[in-house]
Amino acid sequence: MTALHRVPSLLTRASTASALTLAAVGGTIVAPGLTGEAQAATSHGTKALKVAASKKGSPYSYGAVGPNRFDCSGLTLYSYKRVGKKLPRTAQQQYNKTRKVSSASRTRGDLVFFHSGRNVYHVGIYAGKGKIWHAPKRGTVVRLEKIWTNQVWYGRVR
Repeated sequence: MTALHRVPSLLTRASTASALTLAAVGGTIVAPGLTGEAQAATSHGTKALKVAASKKGSPYSYGAVGPNRFDCSGLTLYSYKRVGKKLPRTAQQQYNKTRKVSSASRTRGDLVFFHSGRNVYHVGIYAGKGKIWHAPKRGTVVRLEKIWTNQVWYGRVR
């Protein structure tokens, strides 16, 4: 997989007047112009996204945090824990702990929070191109799916 495939959202931010150069340094993608915090978040997010994708087909089970069964926040908790980041247990608690980002600033690996009013009821990991990896509900499995509503907020794991 090329660096361009690993961080496509960075490419969309490049202006037509200037090219964005990506470099691999010790296996980590470095994007000039991003802060150290943003680069670290992108690296952890990309790795957590790969963990979530590796759980494709795992059954949904309420309250499960892996490694073989998950609920929505259990999948995000498990995926980030595997890359050295700690998240709280529930979707609402995870939302409260992330740095909020706009939909225009979202990157692969950011968390996508589904809400009704002020209450968060579901979470997944942004996969790019308007899709998330998530554990939807009873009777389903971990899967990649198009985001089906505009009622979402984005959060970046610190």
